[in-house]
Amino acid sequence: MTLNYLDFDYSEDDEGTGTFDAMASVSPAQLPPLQAEVAQVLQWAHAEFPGACGPAEDGGQWQYDLQGVQEVSTPLQLAFEPLSGSIHSVPGSPAPARTTWTLSISGSAAFCAALRSAFDIA
Repeated sequence: MTLNYLDFDYSEDDEGTGTFDAMASVSPAQLPPLQAEVAQVLQWAHAEFPGACGPAEDGGQWQYDLQGVQEVSTPLQLAFEPLSGSIHSVPGSPAPARTTWTLSISGSAAFCAALRSAFDIA
């Protein structure tokens, strides 16, 4: 399966737990495909490792953290007034909101190997 929005970075702790972290920031038109991609990864994890989502200390093989924020940026028109030495700003028209999601998914060596294979993650 190919991922178009999630570009994972990988790290591993001293106990061998691997963590894949990805962040995607999209326009409103790109939000539905991002949602579908994140859902695809999580559906795969639940299907391939059923009942195993949870902390390792509780017997889990994998867990995840999914967060999001929607941001509206408003450009500022800036002008320097040489006589007074001041800068004046005037807000412009707000740009369309961007949505940023982060997904961290961690797990055992077996889980990480399977995730890499399923989604062709380097």
